[in-house]
Amino acid sequence: MSILAIILIALVALEHFYILMLEMFLWQREQTRRIFGVSAALADQTVAMAANQGLYNGFLAAGLTWGLLTQRTDVMVFFLACVVVAGLYGAMTVSPRIALVQAFPAGLGLLALWLS
Repeated sequence: MSILAIILIALVALEHFYILMLEMFLWQREQTRRIFGVSAALADQTVAMAANQGLYNGFLAAGLTWGLLTQRTDVMVFFLACVVVAGLYGAMTVSPRIALVQAFPAGLGLLALWLS
């Protein structure tokens, strides 16, 4: 596996650990609300839902980390593909920006993995 693939996959995993932190523990903070474009009232109403989403992002990050630590290409492909699908779905249903922030980096990681 190439150094580029490792770096890209690690960055995608770190991004999803970061999203876990925002959604599970920092959801109602002003900076997090600004990142996600939600009002204080909406953040208060959706705190449990955001925590649930954060947990799922944590599973994606954990899977990518597992793949990197064990050098299991099949595991990395699976979790990168999950991120791409989730990012594309989020882009279609929530904000096109999600494709750029989540799906695109995971797609680059997949491409680098396949080319290495």
